[in-house]
Amino acid sequence: MEVTCLLLLALIPFHCRGQGVYAPAQAQIVHAGQACVVKEDNISERVYTIREGDTLVLQCLVTGHPRPQVRWTKTAGSASDKFQETSVFNETLRIERIARTQGGRYYCKAENGVGVPAIKSIRVDVQYLDEPVLTVHQTVSDVRGNFYQEKTVFLRCTVNSNPPARFIWKRGSDTLSHSQDNGVDIYEPLYTQGETKVLKLKNLRPQDYASYTCQVSVRNVCGIPDKAITFRLTNTTAMKNATFQITPDVIKESENIQLGQDLKLSCHVDAVPQEKVTYQWFKNGKPARMSKRLLVTRNDPELPAVTSSLELIDLHFSDYGTYLCVASFPGAPVPDLSVEVNISSETVPPTISVPKGRAVVTVREGSPAELQCEVRGKPRPPVLWSRVDKEAALLPSGLPLEETPDGKLRLERVSRDMSGTYRCQTARYNGFNVRPREAQVQLNVQFPPEVEPSSQDVRQALGRPVLLRCSLLRGSPQRIASALWRFKGQLLPPPPAVPVAAEAPDHSELRLDAVTRDSSGSYECSVSNDVGSAACLFQVSAKAYSPEFYFDTPNPTRSHKLSKNYSYVLQWTQREPDAVDPVLNYRLSVRQLNQHNTMVKAIPVRRVEKGQLLEYILTDLRVPHSYEVRLTPYTTFGAGDMASRIIHYTEPINSPNLSDNTCHFEDEKICGYTQDLTDNFDWTRQNALTQNPKRSPNTGPPTDISGTPEGYYMFIETSRPRELGDRARLVSPLYNASAKFYCVSFFYHMYGKHIGSLNLLVRSRNKEALDTHAWSLSGNKGNVWQQAHVPINPSGPFQIIFEGVRGSGYLGDIAIDDVTLKKGECPRKQMDPNKGEEAGEGGDCSSPRPQRLGRKAKPPCPGSPPQQGKSTTGDPH
Repeated sequence: MEVTCLLLLALIPFHCRGQGVYAPAQAQIVHAGQACVVKEDNISERVYTIREGDTLVLQCLVTGHPRPQVRWTKTAGSASDKFQETSVFNETLRIERIARTQGGRYYCKAENGVGVPAIKSIRVDVQYLDEPVLTVHQTVSDVRGNFYQEKTVFLRCTVNSNPPARFIWKRGSDTLSHSQDNGVDIYEPLYTQGETKVLKLKNLRPQDYASYTCQVSVRNVCGIPDKAITFRLTNTTAMKNATFQITPDVIKESENIQLGQDLKLSCHVDAVPQEKVTYQWFKNGKPARMSKRLLVTRNDPELPAVTSSLELIDLHFSDYGTYLCVASFPGAPVPDLSVEVNISSETVPPTISVPKGRAVVTVREGSPAELQCEVRGKPRPPVLWSRVDKEAALLPSGLPLEETPDGKLRLERVSRDMSGTYRCQTARYNGFNVRPREAQVQLNVQFPPEVEPSSQDVRQALGRPVLLRCSLLRGSPQRIASALWRFKGQLLPPPPAVPVAAEAPDHSELRLDAVTRDSSGSYECSVSNDVGSAACLFQVSAKAYSPEFYFDTPNPTRSHKLSKNYSYVLQWTQREPDAVDPVLNYRLSVRQLNQHNTMVKAIPVRRVEKGQLLEYILTDLRVPHSYEVRLTPYTTFGAGDMASRIIHYTEPINSPNLSDNTCHFEDEKICGYTQDLTDNFDWTRQNALTQNPKRSPNTGPPTDISGTPEGYYMFIETSRPRELGDRARLVSPLYNASAKFYCVSFFYHMYGKHIGSLNLLVRSRNKEALDTHAWSLSGNKGNVWQQAHVPINPSGPFQIIFEGVRGSGYLGDIAIDDVTLKKGECPRKQMDPNKGEEAGEGGDCSSPRPQRLGRKAKPPCPGSPPQQGKSTTGDPH
C-alpha cells in the first residue's frame, strides 16, 4: 500500500528561548522479567523479589525535555559486586542469571540538565537456598570421619539462604525432636556464620549409629525446593596425616640443636577417635626407654590434642640417632602410621632465600609465571606461600595459603590483579618448631595500555580549530613508548612533541588549525607501551547534532472522526545549535511501517536557538497504522545527524473533564470502556481482517464506519450459545458532570432479520448507581451505518452504557463505532430511521457510509467535524 500521508504546510519558525520548553526529568520504575513478588512493604517501599539465577528486568520510564539520560546504580550489595563500577546507561536494566550479591537497592537516576535529577529506587531481594554443609565434631577434637561408641557427637548443619531457612533433623525417615528422645539435643549455636542448627547425640547408644539427614527449607518461596544432606554415623576407626616437629631448648631461646641443652621431638596423627591413638617411640630401631633424661609425654598444651612428645634433657652426643614415632589403634584393623626423625650434628634449622635474579619476576598478562624460594636446612620443611600487599587477598588458587614441597609457586595465565609482593616462609611442621624464615618475591604483570577517550565525537563550525588529545589511563609499563596518528587510515606526520616534566609522557595531542570538509573524518591515535597498544578514536566534523524529539507534547494525536485518519503533532528542539554552523532547514521523511514508500519534505527554518521548540503537524495518517519519522538538520556543511522515532496511534481515552474525544475503538484499551460483569455475554472488538470468514451471511457490517479493512468496531455475536433476550453491556469510564446538557453521538449498524435491540443507558453515580434508559432502537435497519445523537442531562458523575439485546435468531448482530460525548445540545434536525421523517432532539440521523480515504466526504449530519487536519506553528505551552 502506498503511503498516503501528505505534509500539507511548511514549518513557520518562531523564536523561543530555551528555558521555556525545557522540562525537568521525571522518572518511574516499572518491573518485568521473572519476579516472584512485587509489593509495598510496611514503610511504603517497593520490594521486587526474584529467585537467584532468574532474569531481572527493570524499566525507568522517563519524561522531560531534552530526553533525560538514565543511569542505574546500586547500593547495599556485596563488596564483590562490580555493578557500581559499570553503571548501566539505559532505560531498561536487564541482568541475566541474577546472583545474590546483586540484591540491594537499585536507583534510576534520570537527568537532562534541567532542574534537579529525578531519582527513583526499588529494593531487589534475591531469594536463594544453598546446599547445606554438615560437619561432625566430638567432645575431644574436630574430626571428619566416623565415630567410636560411648562418645558425645555433634552434627553441625549450616546453610546460606534468603529468606532464613527452617531446619528438620531426621534419623532415617523419623523426624527428631527434644521431646521424643532424651539422648538428643537440637539447638542454635552462638557466633556462627550463616544459619546453623546443631544435633547433639549424648553418650552414643547402639541406636545412634544410623543415617542422619539435615533438611533445610525456605517454604517454597519463589518455587525454591527443599534441600538435604545425609551423614552415616558408624564406629569405624581411621588414622591419617602423620607430622613431626623438632623444638630446641625453649628455655634458653635457642633455635639450634646444641649439646648440653634440651630437645623435644613431637609426633601427631589425625585419628578417629583421636583419644584412642597410642604412640610408641623407637631409637635406632629399638624401643626408647624412659629415664631421667628421656621423657615421653602426651597432650602437650602447646601442641594439637593427643600429641606424643619425646624430650631429651641435657642432650649428649650419645643421644644422636634416628628416632621413629609409631601411631596405632590397639586391637583395631587399622595400619600403623610412622614418622622418622634423624638427630645429629648435621641437623640444623632452615634458612630461606630467593635465587639470584629471581627477586623480581616480570611477565606479560596471560603468560605463565614461576616464583621460587630456596630452603636449606636438615630436615628441609615445606614452603608456604601467601600475598603481602593486599589485605585478606587470596592466591590465584583461591586459598590464603598454599604449600609447595619444592619452594616453587607456579601460576597459570597471570592477570594484572596478580601483580604484587608474594611471601614464602618455612612451615613449622616436618621441621624445626622455630620462628618461620621468610623471603619475598615481586611479581610484575605487564599489560597493554588503556586510553581515554576510547571514542569521541568532535563537532566544530567550519574554519575553527580543534585540539585532539589521547591520554594514557593505565598500563604496565606506565608510559607511552610511541603514539601514531592516522586520518581515514592514512599515517600522519608526528605532531610536535609536547613538553612534559617527566620523561614518560602520558598523552599525545594533535591540533587541527581549521575544520573543513576535507579535514572532517575519522582520526585515530594508536598508543603503545612496549607490551601492546590501544587507540583513541575521534570523529571530527562540522555536522549539526541530531534534533531532540519532544516526547511530552500534550495530546500529540488528533483523530478525524469520519475518515479514520489522524494527525500527529511533531515537536523537537535542536541539540547544541551553536556548536556548528546554523541550521538552514530540516529534511523530514515519513514511512508507514512495513511499507517501502517514503514521503520526503524540506522544512526551512530561520535562526534556530538553543531550547527553541519547533513544531510540524503530520496529517492524514492512517488509523491504526504506525509510522517511522526521520528528521535531519542541514547546515552549510551538509546533512547533520538524523533522529528517528516511531509514531503509534493511540486511541484517546475520554477524560473525566470530557475534552471532546471520539472513540474509534482502534486501540485495545477501547478508550477505557469495560465489559459489564453482570450481563450475559460481552461485546467484541474486530475489523474486516479479524472477523470470522464463516460468519453468518446477511448480518453485521462488512467494515467499520471508515470503510477500511483495518478499522475496528464493537459488535455483539448472537450465534449459539446466545439465547433470546441475552444482554451484553459496554460501560464507559466515569465522567464528571460539569455541564447541564450533553450529547452522545455514535454510529450503529443493525442488519439482519433477527435483530434485537440496541439501548443507550445512563448510569448516575450520586448516592448509589441508578441506570436510566436514554435511547432505544429495535429491528433490521439495513446494511448501512447510521448515526444517532442522544441528549442526556445527568445530575452528577455518570457513565453511559451500550446494551445489545439478542433477538429471536442468530441473524441479529449489532455493531457500534465512533462514539463521541460532547457538552451542549444535540443537532436539532435529524432523520428518524424508524419513521423516515425529521425528528426532534433524541432521534438520530441516517447517512450513507463515508467515502474512502483520499476523497472529500460530505459530513453525514449537521455539526459533524471536518475530516482533514491542518499544520500550525507556535509553542503549545
